[in-house]
Amino acid sequence: MKAAQKTTVALLALAGALAGTAAMAERGMGGMWGMGGMGGMGGAGGAGAMLAEMFDAIDADKDGKITQAEIAAHRAAEFTAADTNGDGQLGADEIQAMLLKQMLARQAARMIENMDDDGNGALSAAEMREGPIARNFARIDTDNDGAISKAEAQAAAEKVGKRREGRRHMMQGDRN
Repeated sequence: MKAAQKTTVALLALAGALAGTAAMAERGMGGMWGMGGMGGMGGAGGAGAMLAEMFDAIDADKDGKITQAEIAAHRAAEFTAADTNGDGQLGADEIQAMLLKQMLARQAARMIENMDDDGNGALSAAEMREGPIARNFARIDTDNDGAISKAEAQAAAEKVGKRREGRRHMMQGDRN
């Protein structure tokens, strides 16, 4: 696979991850401001998982403990950083930018954690493994002509959408 194709695959994988994390935020599972963070944890890991992930950032004096004052200071600092126009309020665009920044940081950290084979804290081209399109190429290329047509891509997307919808119904218990 050529470098440009690898980059495209990586960007598509990142776009898919962003869509998933955006959906999580929409359902209340991300961030520190009542969207899954300290103010309203959601998801399987709950408050403990988010606290463990953010512990070092909140522990301002690095004593291995977090106080209420440190939590308040961290929250205030996050608010100030998100309030890009300095009006003391967070508009929808500022909240969106804050959430996107948090989601991208978490996704980048997870990618490095999962793919950094040499442990140097960065990903080489070799470590940027095949993305989902490359891994599933043969399955998506239903006419076996060595290329994915737009119709094949749309059919694959519909199939994934139906599978996700079915899982959502099963999780919600509303499937007959």
